[in-house]
Amino acid sequence: MSYVGATLFLALLLAVLGLHVLSLPANWILFGLVALWGWLVPGARFGWQFYAILAGLAVVGEVIEFAAQYFGAKKYGATGKGNLGGMIGAILGAILGAPFFFGLGALLGAVAGAFFGCYFFERQHGRDKAEATRAAWGTLYGKVLGMAVKIGLGGAMWISAVRKIWP
Repeated sequence: MSYVGATLFLALLLAVLGLHVLSLPANWILFGLVALWGWLVPGARFGWQFYAILAGLAVVGEVIEFAAQYFGAKKYGATGKGNLGGMIGAILGAILGAPFFFGLGALLGAVAGAFFGCYFFERQHGRDKAEATRAAWGTLYGKVLGMAVKIGLGGAMWISAVRKIWP
C-alpha cells in the first residue's frame, strides 16, 4: 500500500505543477502538500532542512520571476511606471485570461498583460510609440524567462519530494 499511496501522491504533486499554466502559486501549493504528507504519514520525518530547501526554492522562484520581468523591462528602456504597468497587466491578464482555452488563457493573459500594461503606462507618461513598444517587449521577454525559471524550480521541488517520499 505504501507504494500505491506514494505513487498517487507524487502524481498529485506533479499535477499541481500544472497549476503554473493557470498562473497559480503551484510551488507554494506543492510545498504545502509535502508538509501535509510529512505531518499525516507516520514515519515521514523530513527534517527542517528539507522544508527550508523547498521553501527556499519557492521563494527564489518568486524573486526570479519578479526580477526577470523588472530587469528585462529596464534593459529595454522601461521606466519605473512602465514596469509597474507590466506587473499590474500581468496580474490582470492572468485573471481575465483564466476562463479561456481550458485555463491556458491565464498563462497567455499574464504574458500579454505584461506587454500591454507596460506599453499603456509608458504611453500615458509621454513616451513615443517606438520607445513604449521596445520597453513592452523587454517586459514580455522578462516575464517569459521568469516564468520558465519558476516552473523549473518547481520541477526541482518535485524531484526533491520524490527522493524523500518514494519508499
